[in-house]
Amino acid sequence: MKFRLYYLLAPLFFCANLVWAQTTTVAVAANMKDAFSEISLAYKAAGNSEPRIVYGSSGNFSAQIMNGAPFKLFISADEYFPLELYKQGKTIDDGLVYAIGKLAIISKNSTGIRLLDNKSELIKAINKANKIAIAKPELAPYGRAAVEYLKAEGLWNIAKDKLIYADNVGIATMYVVTGAADLGFTALSLARSAEVSKETSYILPSSNLYEPIKQRMVLIKNAPREAVTLYQFMQSPQAKLILQRYGYSTP
Repeated sequence: MKFRLYYLLAPLFFCANLVWAQTTTVAVAANMKDAFSEISLAYKAAGNSEPRIVYGSSGNFSAQIMNGAPFKLFISADEYFPLELYKQGKTIDDGLVYAIGKLAIISKNSTGIRLLDNKSELIKAINKANKIAIAKPELAPYGRAAVEYLKAEGLWNIAKDKLIYADNVGIATMYVVTGAADLGFTALSLARSAEVSKETSYILPSSNLYEPIKQRMVLIKNAPREAVTLYQFMQSPQAKLILQRYGYSTP
């Protein structure tokens, strides 16, 4: 009976594995979730097959690709991780910068904390907050930019003991949306999204106080045609318009 069941199910398992093998899997930084969801729809509407998309932190993706994860295209939130993969011989070339991101500070509306891009007002907001959410700076470029900003603005010492860390900027953002944190640092693209803007308010800290967030994408070696096509679509005027609408600058 067991052998009969095996022979009946074996073709199904084979087909499932074949489909998985043929699926182009794309690693996309969490700050890109809303923008890339729209880009993916436009890409599919142009007659292309839909890739399998995984969102997360750029640092985690970089480590996974180094260890053989089956990603074919890496759309990062910074330049460092893609260029490290290139140096290690994991990518076709050094890729290109597809967007420049902006850091935003958000507050939960129900807390009554007022955000103004003024140091004295920010000190008041930080003192009033119980918890401040940021992405882990060692894994996520927007978390790194948040730390740079806090130190450059002279706010680090009053904020550091209130920080709670998330694996990526999307999770850090949701900490504020759900009330687990009163304040948080996120990407402008996420701060503008319908889900987040309904529950929070945001300001843009001075971009002179953190390193430019240049977001680079790279094709992994032996990337299939589908990954190359998506990589090219990310450079199209249509994709750039979507990115700009979500607050990114484009080359």
